Amino acid sequence: MKKILLSALILASASASAADLSIKMTDLNSGAMVGTISAEQTKYGVVFTPHLTGLPTGLHGFHVHVNPSCGTTKKMGKTVLGGAAGGHYDPMHTNKHGYAWTDDNHLGDLPPLYVDIKGNVEQPVLAPRLKLSDLKGRALMIHAGGDNHSDNPKPLGGGGARMVCGVIK
Repeated sequence: MKKILLSALILASASASAADLSIKMTDLNSGAMVGTISAEQTKYGVVFTPHLTGLPTGLHGFHVHVNPSCGTTKKMGKTVLGGAAGGHYDPMHTNKHGYAWTDDNHLGDLPPLYVDIKGNVEQPVLAPRLKLSDLKGRALMIHAGGDNHSDNPKPLGGGGARMVCGVIK
């Protein structure tokens, strides 16, 4: 009986970790890989744990985008790095930017990522409304600027240019 119970625990543990995601993140300017972000389902929501290097110090907007692409597009004659990722994931069509824990905004709005003075990102963030199943077939984006979780004074939290991207498979 103990062997059966132990085997069941091992299998449950293996399947739980197999469900976790690891997303390779690429600098959109250079094309270089800057590390990975793991996504893990918890009873509190999805925890994103970054392992990134070489990024500019400070807070950076962090979002799930609707399309599974980090490709470049053109918008009004201007090149948009990561533009093929589309907008923030918003399945309820709120058309509103906000906090990761409020219900009346994009589901893809995440807490910002903190980059330390050495350019490293290791601090996990929690997205309480997301499930791992929401992420597959989307893109994860880090923006050049911070995020005020509002559409004012600038749209989409004011994060600005798309800086680092990864496709979630």
